[in-house]
Amino acid sequence: MAIRVLLADDHAVVRQALSLLLEREGFEIVGQAADGDEAWRMARDLTPDVAVLDLMMPVMNGIESAREIRRASPQTATILLTGKTEDRHVLDALQEGIKGCALKTHEARDLIQAVREVARGGRYLSPGLSRAVIDSYVSGNGSPRDVLTPRERQVLKLIAEGRKTREIGEILGVSVKTAETHRSRIMKKLNIRETAGLVRYALRQGLAEL
Repeated sequence: MAIRVLLADDHAVVRQALSLLLEREGFEIVGQAADGDEAWRMARDLTPDVAVLDLMMPVMNGIESAREIRRASPQTATILLTGKTEDRHVLDALQEGIKGCALKTHEARDLIQAVREVARGGRYLSPGLSRAVIDSYVSGNGSPRDVLTPRERQVLKLIAEGRKTREIGEILGVSVKTAETHRSRIMKKLNIRETAGLVRYALRQGLAEL
């Protein structure tokens, strides 16, 4: 039976290219999502064997989406697709239960191997990422736990994307008052008093990109 794969990337061209690549290798593409929120909802409904998630996506990034997929579809193994070797992202991914991390800069066979490995119940890290993780653990520079809750991180990401409070509430399915409360708590926890400061923090944390 073919391995069933869900793809999530905010660029349609990338999704289509990955779909063609994996289908040529005999995998079955059961769905394609344009952001992290759509990805976990599709995983809940489709229960794929593997979900390939881009790190940087709107609404909810790949790591946050993987966390929700683990709750909604525990049998789905997740792979993070990233263009960076920064150990902070890799460590965060592993801490959230992601089974594989593949570099966009590597050859196609890297992702193919990752899908096959995690579908068998194993783990996979691209060679460059493996070195980054090992160096980080050896040096004791593992990523510190964030002071924000997962929901607060999601709100912060939306703020950094330029979303207004009402829009944030609509996306998350909460009231404007609740969205504003999340915003106030984030500012208090981070000791940041202005939106520009929140955006800079989100960029440093890899929650958003310029």
